[in-house]
Amino acid sequence: MHPKAMIAWAAASLVLIAAGLAPADAAEGKLVLYTSQPNTDAQQTIDAFKARHPKVEISFVRDGTPRIMAKLRAEIEAGAPQADLLLIADSVTMEGLKREGRLLAHDKAETSAYPAGIHDDGKTWFATKLITTGIVYNSKAAMKPAGWADLVRPEAKNLVAMPSPLNSGAALIHTMTLTDSLPGGWDYYQALKDNGALAAGGNGDILRQVATGEKLYGMIVDFMPIREKAKGAPVEFVFPSEGVSAVSEPVAILKTSRNPEAARAFVDFLISKEGQELALRQGYVAAHPDVALPAGYPTRAAIRLMPFDAAKALASEAAARKRFSAIFE
Repeated sequence: MHPKAMIAWAAASLVLIAAGLAPADAAEGKLVLYTSQPNTDAQQTIDAFKARHPKVEISFVRDGTPRIMAKLRAEIEAGAPQADLLLIADSVTMEGLKREGRLLAHDKAETSAYPAGIHDDGKTWFATKLITTGIVYNSKAAMKPAGWADLVRPEAKNLVAMPSPLNSGAALIHTMTLTDSLPGGWDYYQALKDNGALAAGGNGDILRQVATGEKLYGMIVDFMPIREKAKGAPVEFVFPSEGVSAVSEPVAILKTSRNPEAARAFVDFLISKEGQELALRQGYVAAHPDVALPAGYPTRAAIRLMPFDAAKALASEAAARKRFSAIFE
């Protein structure tokens, strides 16, 4: 190559690197993603990643987090884990895998724009969304709740429904968050029980009960009632004044990944501003603090996140299930 051409090529390369385009050329090969995202969201995520990294061939397996983990555990037991990446509901599951030494740290991941504590400090898993749990109520209800304390008022007697943490990881995180943050801790759940609250079913069932008037109040993830209200359902959603719990749909690279370079590119994409804006277009609260919120949501300043320690929760989840069961069963 002529010296002048070499200089020009080198200068162009530096421009590409500065613009953040070089990784798109570097990442290539195959990736397998195990995810609990809905199929449509998973395909949109992959399509957006491939537009940025066209040399990567990525396939995905989709199921609920418990079944995804059961599949992965069976593969690990057989000595043949197939996934390169996990994108699942909660950080407690990720923390367990981290403790077992099954996650690959991505030390160079760019997280400086995020608030402290939202990602794993060891950079083995990274939050991609903030799916909060708050209060849904039927728009015809006489009492308009503003906080968690309203669900134990006489006006809500026998009219509250919530997912059981014995069957839902997100509900378990919600329970542990509230009992760590609300005055009285577990006394709040005893008060719910004493007030006739029903703990059964998933978020979809809670929404159905409240929308039909079978129950007037419920604990539920934010996006479901907000979306259904926009379609005309007679429901309202409240971000309680005391604060909300959140699951963060974290992404992580398995230490057994056969293509860690491309896997790192996938993580980089999800936590980039571009990847976070995809989460917004899908109708979720992005984890990135500079990304706007979807239609129907208040400002970020109006949503108070309760603190949550995934490592502490991992150590205490069995005790939390036992305590909840003692109250509600």
